[in-house]
Amino acid sequence: MNDKVKKDMEVIGADGVHVGTVDGVAGHRIKLKKSDSFGRHEGHAHYIEMGFVAGVEGNKVRLSANADIAVTLEEESSGRPVKL
Repeated sequence: MNDKVKKDMEVIGADGVHVGTVDGVAGHRIKLKKSDSFGRHEGHAHYIEMGFVAGVEGNKVRLSANADIAVTLEEESSGRPVKL
């Protein structure tokens, strides 16, 4: 799946709601752009584990969880969950 996720793709929840925009892939995680992350805070990048990707459809990465749940799955660069 890593090879299908590309920079600038939109990341959406299973419900079709925008979660963020791909800045790149770091190992087994999608790095979201700082400026466009649904759960953003403190002006730094967040990551979503590749295991939460349900599929890639065109220019969209669809997650297996709805957007409101996906935000709780975001991690900081250290791998720690984001505290909202």
